[in-house]
Parts: sequence; C-alpha cells; structure tokens
Amino acid sequence: MRVPFGDLARQYQLIRTEVDGAIARVLRKGWFILGEEVSAFERDFAAYLGCRNVVGVASGTDALHLALVAAGVRPGDEVITAANTCVPTASGITSAGATVVLADVDPLTFTIQPADIERAITPRTRAIVPVHLYGQAADMDPIIEVSNRKGIPVVEDAAQAHGATYRGKKLGTIGDAGCFSFYPSKNLGAFGDAGAVATDNDDLAAKLRQLRNYGERQRYFHQTKGVNSRLDEIQAAILSSKLPHLDTWNLRRRQIARFYDSEITNPVVSKPTEQSYGQHNYHLYVLRCSSRGDLQRHLADRGVSTLIHYPVPLHLQEAYADLGLGPGAYGVSEQLAHEVLSLPIFPELTDDEVRHVADGVNSFV
Repeated sequence: MRVPFGDLARQYQLIRTEVDGAIARVLRKGWFILGEEVSAFERDFAAYLGCRNVVGVASGTDALHLALVAAGVRPGDEVITAANTCVPTASGITSAGATVVLADVDPLTFTIQPADIERAITPRTRAIVPVHLYGQAADMDPIIEVSNRKGIPVVEDAAQAHGATYRGKKLGTIGDAGCFSFYPSKNLGAFGDAGAVATDNDDLAAKLRQLRNYGERQRYFHQTKGVNSRLDEIQAAILSSKLPHLDTWNLRRRQIARFYDSEITNPVVSKPTEQSYGQHNYHLYVLRCSSRGDLQRHLADRGVSTLIHYPVPLHLQEAYADLGLGPGAYGVSEQLAHEVLSLPIFPELTDDEVRHVADGVNSFV
C-alpha cells in the first residue's frame, strides 16, 4: 500500500460542486480584485474566529509583514520569534525592515518558551511573534503578561492553526493581531497563495486595509506608503466554499491523531503532546526519533511518504548568517531539527491507510 503525505485532489473531488460553483460565480460577475467575495470571506472568517475584523492579503508572509508594520514596527526594530519556525515567519519580519531575534522552544510542545522571550527583550524590541507550530497553541497567557508589562505588541503566527484553540479562544484572536496563511496544504487552503490578518483593533484593521492596497485611503488618494497585497476574488470564493467544512476536517485530523497516539507503541519514537490549555488542529503530526533518517527510509520502503518540518533552525540558515549565531545557540530547536518527522495526516486518509502508517512505525527497529 502507498500512503501519500498529502493529496489535495481527494479533497477537491469531495467538494467539487461547491468549489466549481464558487469559481463560476466570480467569473460570471467579472470582478476579480477586492470585491464582494473578499468582503464576504472576511466577514465569515471573522465570525468563525470570533473577532471584529479580518483583512485578506496575498499570503501568510504578507500577513505577518503588514501586521507588524501596522502595529508600529519600523526598520531597525527587533522582533522576537521562535528559533524552530519555518523561514516565512522570519521573512515577514525582515520584510518590515526589522531584525529577527530568536528564542528557544519547549521540547514537548515545540512552541516558544515565554521565559526565553523575556530574556531576549531589549530596548529595540517592538513586537513578539509566537508561532502556533504544527497547529499546537503556544502558551499565550505568560506571553500576553510579558506583552502587557513591557508594552510590546503580540502578533500571532497562526499560519498552521486554523480552528485550533487556547483556553477556548481561537488562535489568532489572542494577541494584537493573528496572521493566517491559506497555502493549499493548510487546514483551510486556497488554490494558490492567500492570507489574512485577524484583529479586534479597528484602527489596526483600517491601517491594514490601506497598506495592502498601495496605502490608499480612497481611490487615487494615498495616505501612507503601502504595497500590493490583496486577496483576490477567486481565492476568497474558494475559501468561503471550504470554510463550512473546516471543523469537520479538523475533527477528522484529531481522530487520526488519536489513532496514532493509541496505536503507535514503538518506544524509539516520541509522539506529540497536546497541552490541557489548547486544542491542537493537527495540521501536522510530528514524531521525534533519534534515528529519524533510518525511520524515514523504513517507512518509504513500506510506501509511506513522510516529510521533515523543519530540518534547519533559523539561526543556522545561510540566509540568516548575519545573526552571528552558530550551533549550540538554541539547543532545543537544534535537537528537534535532527529528530522531527511528520506522518501523513489529512482528512481524506482512509482508516486502512492510517493503520498502515502506524504499523510501519511499529515495525521499525
């Protein structure tokens, strides 16, 4: 049996009528940029999240970039984030002209350690970007406490956290702003790049709407220096057609995760640990294994596709050599980079496929 890591075509076949109808609706209207579809998705996603505003933009990276700028980050400022995150988090920070400052992560949750955030704060710190990695909530209460005490905005990287919660609140609605990616493989994915920023701050939302559209206050009147970063109508219509399915899809992911939790018994691997304060959406199901390479080859031989998220921490990436940090700077993040392995977990996996994956892990010696 062959088990793919992901298969977006399976999802499309199940909701083909809805998606095709959404695309056709846009084509019939003939309006493709910042129209009714974007406004409707922004309203619906805000209602789903339980926040006042959602502003659609062109990608998750742009969401971080523009949210930081709207929150007051300027060139030369510092922004703290997790050392084990994917590079797009750092790209959003550097696009705002800021310097990336890293903090290490918890070895159980793989999310940023609040104590490390506090140690990383300097007089130039202008924002904190906790990453809800793999769909697991960062521990937000102590992060918000530091934010309030120091007067530093919190911009959540919720790119992998659609529908996940922290103490009953949807991730992306706890800080000053929450940034989402709708890259096709996300729990709520478009058919191309797309993103959004969620916020309860009306002034911040107004700034974001200007920034995403060349800084326009009204057509041809530009109040600030903005960019072109607009969620287009077709992607918004697709996302609107998929949003009603998100909770069901997340439930299926959680069912698969529970199966892996109970059925994978091989002592050479460590399974994810869901914390009592949050509900994981299992965008990814990530094992730890000291013999990761051998395990990955063993699973591949059994037809099981796996991926590594992420093999190189930010401070050891060539692009961020200017941080001046070598091996040993962030020990937990570096250890995770050598051990993590993501198993297939998407809603359309069959029970037989899930069982085959678990059996493959258990048969590894």
